[in-house]
Amino acid sequence: MALNAEMLVDVWREAQTVGHGKKQALLKRACERFGVSMATLYREFENIGLQVGRKRRADAGNITLSRDEAVVLSGYLMQAYRNNNKKIGGIEAALMELRANDVIRADRIDENTGEVTLLSTNTCARALRQYGLHPDQLRRPTPATELRSEHPNHVWQIDASISVLYYVPEGGLEDMNPAVFYKNKPGNFEKIKRQRLTRYVVTDHTSGAVFVWYVAGGESLANLAESLLEAMRERQGCALYGVPSILYFDPGSAATKTFLRFLTAMGIEYRIHAVQNSRATGQVENAQNIVETSFERGFKYCDVPTIDWINEQGQRWARWYNATKAHSRHGMTRLNAWMKITQQQLRIVDIDAARALLTREPKPCRVNDFLTVQFEKTVYDVSQVPGVRIREKLDLTVNPLEQGRAWVVLYQDGKEVLYPVIAVQVDEYGFRADAPVIGESFAAPADTQLDTNRKEVQRLIYEVDTDDEATAAAKAKKLPFGGRIDPYKHLDDLPEVSVLPRRGTAHSVGGVARIADRTLTIIEAATLLKQHIHWTPKHYASISARYPEGVPESHIEQLVAEYTGEQKTGGNAC
Repeated sequence: MALNAEMLVDVWREAQTVGHGKKQALLKRACERFGVSMATLYREFENIGLQVGRKRRADAGNITLSRDEAVVLSGYLMQAYRNNNKKIGGIEAALMELRANDVIRADRIDENTGEVTLLSTNTCARALRQYGLHPDQLRRPTPATELRSEHPNHVWQIDASISVLYYVPEGGLEDMNPAVFYKNKPGNFEKIKRQRLTRYVVTDHTSGAVFVWYVAGGESLANLAESLLEAMRERQGCALYGVPSILYFDPGSAATKTFLRFLTAMGIEYRIHAVQNSRATGQVENAQNIVETSFERGFKYCDVPTIDWINEQGQRWARWYNATKAHSRHGMTRLNAWMKITQQQLRIVDIDAARALLTREPKPCRVNDFLTVQFEKTVYDVSQVPGVRIREKLDLTVNPLEQGRAWVVLYQDGKEVLYPVIAVQVDEYGFRADAPVIGESFAAPADTQLDTNRKEVQRLIYEVDTDDEATAAAKAKKLPFGGRIDPYKHLDDLPEVSVLPRRGTAHSVGGVARIADRTLTIIEAATLLKQHIHWTPKHYASISARYPEGVPESHIEQLVAEYTGEQKTGGNAC
């Protein structure tokens, strides 16, 4: 039934005249008669300027839950969320459990009657919101600071995400069916963990330009590095290539020590945002959604044969998107904004040389007497490297940014630091181009750390203040440390120990000494006899036959005499 102002005024006037407690019943009957809800009736009253509301309570707006108890309730509720933000407990259950443990009371006392009434769930929820302690309020993100980059390629962001497809090694790609790869069925994901199709997206912070690259498998050092290298590969007419000054990525992006060293060697500062702070790379997170909804949705309408085909189409899409879609921040297309980059800001790199940084560990190279090392068939001057020592080794790696340069890997405070070194230039005869010419000039190399330490030790030995004085003292053969050190003094430092006399046993010269009569094995007896007679295998057979249980030690002298006499007369020892 259509309501008109006259009908509404009649109902409103009647409602003002009924007694206490009868107004709601009257309005309900009017709703049934008009065929509308109570909310619609109240809205119609407000539309024509009529107010039909309940009388405001005298204590309306007062907070009856103390702040101390509100803090406890808030803390208990904050723990009722899992890591995936799923809520596993509400205010009603929290109040019941906290009251049962006498942690909070959450009640109200009537000042007139002294009656104690437990506060309702809604009352406690309102109190939490008024105090600013409700979990919905506390779980909101902290205020963010807007950051700016200065020019294209100043800051890039890179992020990986699992594509809606998964790779099939036998050929082709298939859709990841939610019914099969349900999040609560990790076993199914385990089956295809090496067949996943991972999408890496790179964005330029200044222009907003987007680059996308697909790889087989999940996040790994190889996939992360390969995707970044592809983004840096020179592509004329496209937005976003070259070497950025700063790279932002998340802490779970397989950024290993090798990858961080690669970034340092490339002259790229890296920023890893804090855990659970994805807003730091919000631009690339948003770009992931754009790629999925604008590019990958087309996979549903065509046969997708290989990853190479996807990457080819992905590059076509990125060129189209960057050239046609204006960015809301600067109002230009992403391509036009990126093309404002200057020659100095666009750093081009040899991709193959850059890849070598990832496939080879730094090579230890020995420093020769001329403070040079040979690395990759090139000689480099390392005389300026901090702490360089002759005939010790330095770790070197390639520098893809500048030809004729390499990096020395140093370690300071437990962190890797890369120090640049320059290749030695030689003339047509193979001499260093900057070497002094014989008979014209001579310049001694600067002291190394070992030279400095050696001179310090020499000054200490001869107790002088200058290197010249130390040299003169050594030439004059002065005694080290002023002759105060007696190198044999330690021989006098014997401990005072009472030495008791020891009794000895007289030794018969030429005889066989024995300690006690004991039974010797055939081998032990033969060893003793060999010292006094010309031993033959016949002797061994004779002893074995005569003493099958072993030879008494007291018989050794007798056997020596017996065999000696036989050998003198030429008799048979057996």
